[in-house]
Amino acid sequence: MNFPDYRPRRLRKNENLRRMIRETKLSVDNLIYPLFAVPGTKVKKPIDSMPGIFQMSVDHLVREIQRVKELGIPAVLLFGIPDKKDEIASGAMAKDGIIQQAIRGSKGKVPDILVITDVCLCEYTSHGHCGMLEKEDVANDATIEVLAETAVSHAKAGADMVAPSAMMDGQIAALREGLDDAGFDNLPIMAYSAKYASCFYGPFREAAESAPAFGDRRAYQMDPANSDEAMREITLDVSEGADIIMVKPALAYLDVIRRAKEEFDLPLAAYNVSGEFSMIKAAAQMGWIDGERAMMESLTAIRRAGADMIITYFAPDVAKILEA
Repeated sequence: MNFPDYRPRRLRKNENLRRMIRETKLSVDNLIYPLFAVPGTKVKKPIDSMPGIFQMSVDHLVREIQRVKELGIPAVLLFGIPDKKDEIASGAMAKDGIIQQAIRGSKGKVPDILVITDVCLCEYTSHGHCGMLEKEDVANDATIEVLAETAVSHAKAGADMVAPSAMMDGQIAALREGLDDAGFDNLPIMAYSAKYASCFYGPFREAAESAPAFGDRRAYQMDPANSDEAMREITLDVSEGADIIMVKPALAYLDVIRRAKEEFDLPLAAYNVSGEFSMIKAAAQMGWIDGERAMMESLTAIRRAGADMIITYFAPDVAKILEA
């Protein structure tokens, strides 16, 4: 029987060989850990749909950031949930707002962690939509003014990077102008450039208490069927001054990640979102899959598709494995 001269199995027969020829490397340097800040003290409230993830008051949040910094994780992404919400999202830009407190607490205790802040309004509005309403429609231009003010308030509190996620037209340009005018011209923007109207955000909406009171977000987030549109969205964000571009979610959009990596010469982030996290956790708890292997395989796939950074709730678990 004739065999080809090249026999791929020769290089698979033991772990040392497999390590040496491994094409895609997952490193702790690729990880960004999302965290949820709430008012009060000594608050550590479990999120039922996201095992192991919590809403935390600033005192607990700071301890968690200290822990992940010791694991080598370079960055966190902060979300704030205020005690009071209103139609105009006034808590989003308040000097003493929950996210501003979380930034100051984090940078005060762990100055060398990179603090990125989500810039959106859905956590702060009483209606749960990502902007200012005109009747039941989100008003784009009025919203980007508020987003810019919010980003500046985060910068003043000490954020190292802002990440606008509202999917409003022109939001990157508005933030860039606002930050520059306020003297933060060196503060980078991570743009949620291709953010899809996905069912995989369900657990996050419990965590951030941000489910819309009516309707949905398909009028401003992207149709899951579209890939060319994602490239147009990214092109706009790059032209407006984005420093890092993002695709969200990750696992159902690996093709979009790959296209973005091939077409744009900027660092690329991907958000391994709450639903992707919770599915693996739930299946592992039921004994249907090996949760650790599924976690590592999923994140390696996101890296293989082209992501330079992965925002993931798995970050501490991955860091422990990589450290071992």
